[in-house]
Amino acid sequence: MYKGKMHVKKGDTVEVISGKDKGKKGKVLTAFPKENRVIVEGVNMLTKHVKPTRQLQQGGIVHQEGPVHASNVLLYCPKCKGGRRVGKKFLKDGTKVRYCKSCGETLDK
Repeated sequence: MYKGKMHVKKGDTVEVISGKDKGKKGKVLTAFPKENRVIVEGVNMLTKHVKPTRQLQQGGIVHQEGPVHASNVLLYCPKCKGGRRVGKKFLKDGTKVRYCKSCGETLDK
């Protein structure tokens, strides 16, 4: 089981670097740190057959995103226009931010 912290979090824009969706980018919808997995918008689409219920009046086939291992995604750098490795550093005011290791751009707001 994974005990450390993940390099991506909910709301980040990431690029997939391996698998059937290689090259796609999307927003992280959910992060599961204990399993070291993330759900990315529009990536790893699964087909689910659902029965009609009270909430969902009509059953049928539903397409939804499945989890992807966090090692298969890289944080997207808008300056480099691609997925890049990230580092962490402290600013002068003491806040900890993530930065792009290629260009040095700060990725956290």
